[in-house]
Amino acid sequence: MDGNDVNSNDCDINSAGENSSNALQIQEQLQQEDEPVSVDDDQRVYLVPFRWLKEAQDSSSSEVKRGIFYAVSSTTPCGGAMKIFNSIFNSDIAFNLRKDDDSSLNNGTNGEVGITGRDYALVRSEMWLSVLKWHSNSKNATKDSKGFLAAEDMSDVYPLQLRLSVLRETNSLAVKISKKDNSVECFRRACKIFNVDSDSLRLWDFSGQTRLFFLNDENKFLKESQKQPEQDLLLELQVYGLSDSARNRGAKRDGMMQHTNGTSHLMNGNTINGSFSLVRSNSSVLFGSSCEAGTLGLTGLQNLGNTCFMNSALQCLVHTPKIVDYFLGDYKREINPDNPLGMNGEIASAFGDLLKKLWAPGATPVAPRTFKLKLAHFAPQFSGFNQHDSQELLAFLLDGLHEDLNRVRCKPYVEAKDSDGRPDEEVADEYWRNHLARNDSIIVDVCQGQYRSTLVCPDCRNVSVTFDPFMYLSLPLPSTSTRTMTLTVVKTDGGTQPSPFTVNVPKNGKLQDLHQALSKACSLGVDEALLLAEIYNSRIIRFLEEPTDSLSLIRDNDQLVAYRLPKHIEEAPLVVFMHQQIEELHTYGKSTPSWRAFGIPLVARKNIVNGSDIRETYLKLLTPFLTCNEDSTANRYSTENTTTDSTENRDSTENAATDSTENCDSSENTATEVMIKKENSTSPSWSPEKVEAKELYTQSDTELQFYLTDEKGIVRGSKIAIEEPVKSTPMPDRLNVLVCWSGKMVQQYNVQPLSLLPEVFKSGFFTKRPQDSVSLYKCFEAFLKEEPLGPEDMWYCPVCKKHCQASKKLDLWRLPKILVIHLKRFSYNRFLKNKLEAFVDFPIRDLDMSSYIAWKNGQSSHRYLLYAISNHYGSMGGGHYTAFVHHGGNQWYDFDDSHVSLISEDKIKTSAAYVLFYRRVEDI
Repeated sequence: MDGNDVNSNDCDINSAGENSSNALQIQEQLQQEDEPVSVDDDQRVYLVPFRWLKEAQDSSSSEVKRGIFYAVSSTTPCGGAMKIFNSIFNSDIAFNLRKDDDSSLNNGTNGEVGITGRDYALVRSEMWLSVLKWHSNSKNATKDSKGFLAAEDMSDVYPLQLRLSVLRETNSLAVKISKKDNSVECFRRACKIFNVDSDSLRLWDFSGQTRLFFLNDENKFLKESQKQPEQDLLLELQVYGLSDSARNRGAKRDGMMQHTNGTSHLMNGNTINGSFSLVRSNSSVLFGSSCEAGTLGLTGLQNLGNTCFMNSALQCLVHTPKIVDYFLGDYKREINPDNPLGMNGEIASAFGDLLKKLWAPGATPVAPRTFKLKLAHFAPQFSGFNQHDSQELLAFLLDGLHEDLNRVRCKPYVEAKDSDGRPDEEVADEYWRNHLARNDSIIVDVCQGQYRSTLVCPDCRNVSVTFDPFMYLSLPLPSTSTRTMTLTVVKTDGGTQPSPFTVNVPKNGKLQDLHQALSKACSLGVDEALLLAEIYNSRIIRFLEEPTDSLSLIRDNDQLVAYRLPKHIEEAPLVVFMHQQIEELHTYGKSTPSWRAFGIPLVARKNIVNGSDIRETYLKLLTPFLTCNEDSTANRYSTENTTTDSTENRDSTENAATDSTENCDSSENTATEVMIKKENSTSPSWSPEKVEAKELYTQSDTELQFYLTDEKGIVRGSKIAIEEPVKSTPMPDRLNVLVCWSGKMVQQYNVQPLSLLPEVFKSGFFTKRPQDSVSLYKCFEAFLKEEPLGPEDMWYCPVCKKHCQASKKLDLWRLPKILVIHLKRFSYNRFLKNKLEAFVDFPIRDLDMSSYIAWKNGQSSHRYLLYAISNHYGSMGGGHYTAFVHHGGNQWYDFDDSHVSLISEDKIKTSAAYVLFYRRVEDI
């Protein structure tokens, strides 16, 4: 099947070459079809105009083996009134097929054959497809055509049931066509075709089927088939080119056509496209029952259990031009069972058998069980009934088909050479010749292209240029929209309270993009740096410190804090303060005190010597939260100075109250310091120590107590004494401190700002983000953009003799006939899986790749036409795959497992598009 639009000056030559090849195939099949057909061959018989067959036959000079010629005669010898009586009371069509040994008629060399239009031929399905393709290519050679589109030629195929019996005395076959066996419309058409009373009617059998009826009783097939009443044999024909609709095939019809489970729906009393086909019985090719069914190629695939991913990829591939041609032909001659990289030809055979079933006339939805078993055998990752990726299956299948059909039986050793300053054209041709020396198959012919890869060493600037083949292109999805993110910025100098900032960053950006946007929003100083952390349950669960990390790692419901730290003391350890307070738990009428974490952890970068440094640093961080209350300030003095006399206490209280009234911040250095109880601890090192909440509660009601702890703030280590040095911790660059607050302490500070931490993005109940939209050309630009290699893809520089993070640039060098484009919607990392729902605006009729090809003189055309789409709906964990396929004229069809329905062209562009299939269009 040639699906390319060929309009160039070479069109006549190409079409003539294809027709010459097709004609040879037709002659070979004519010679083969003289042999009887067994049931296992699974062949259908077509009744076609002999002139239509002879035109393709005459294109080759090869000698054609004789078919079986039959002269058609009426079974009613009487005329007049008796003839009228039979026509009224006998509703069946009856005639005889008598063998004729005229050699000029047997091989169709008589000059009058096919002139009257009353000469017919019986051929097998492969023969019918070959002649159908020959006629299509003949049209391509004379006018602008869309190529061989079998769906357009199937509009005149319908089934016809014939009952036959052998008349051995006259070496004839008695044929009867009954209304009981056929639909009203099919019977009406049969009356016109087999009207033996008008002109002479002749029939040639090139299928070999009628010979079965003359075999002797030793033939096993005849014995099995003679179970019909009165020795009748039932023959099913597929009639092509012999109905009224053949003259109006170019007419446009409006309306929606649906094919579900092999049936076609009627609209306004008419069968859309006028197409019929056959459902065989299980016993024989010659037996079965007819029903209205879908057009050729419009056959669904049954879902075997989460196999929609496989069905979607297969439907796109079995509708690929050239691939269909190849597998409907004699592809098994090229199977390479000895290829160690192949699969013994089993994948190619399973795929070919499945394709033939899907393109068989009148086929009902196919259950691809055999193909699934072969797939699971050679690719265990696809075994079972889990959902998989259609693109991953497609990549495996294309590679497997290539190796199974590789024409190279013994692969030569080829050493890859670097460019060494040679012209790119010379190097590219060398690489391509080396590739073809080891790889030569239909997949290489149709689907493989070549790109140029340029690597530059960041140290010595050494340049390496290589040319590699590709079977498909995986394009990233650059987003044209931004992502709104809200973070809380916390100063570490005790200047102000935490403040939320909302910034816009590229949706698919990196962490460095967030740093830049937030630094600008909060007016970060040149001597400051931001430290980002994720907060959960009042604890820091991770620091975001890698600039190249993707922002997709941050979810909308995460809570992020950015600490402003000074740059000049980056070598100092990071001190992290986590807070706890006592709350009363009421259980069965009893009140029990319990410690609970609260607020945002506070952070400082400072060299810590003893507990006094811990206390001063923490109190400084709490300065913005101190309440300016005169009574509470006085109470803080009176509570702590119980050993002084009342007069001094009143004086100090009044002075402190006056100072607090004048300046709330000035009281922090006097009143707050005395609230810390000095304790002498002899704990030699940091060790976990269980402290009961009740003991702490009764021990002191007004003190802040400091403990060494772990990263999560759960384990309490040794208590930090004010005058004692802080002991070593497991993490020398980080000091985690747990601060226990008393109830009165909470009253002296406004801790509410510490507890108000917004999410990264808070969407309302009815809030819906606008859908992102990006052009397919933008995806190509992102794919071809120069970028540094990741740390996991280091390149070994032959000059520096070491691995380095080189910069890489890709350029398309030569493009294939079939261009498969994979849109990278799925992203995976160690934290989460994500799917990009961006709408990609892709061309349907004119994908122009001329701006993205580096070698301009390599091909005459860089324009492509869309013919298939693999879609994915839903999320990462599940979802559903379907396929959109262009099938004849301007019609698109939606293949949803076994359900096939017509879809308008303006609905095929969706955000579910996952893999795009384009075929090259030749320039005029």
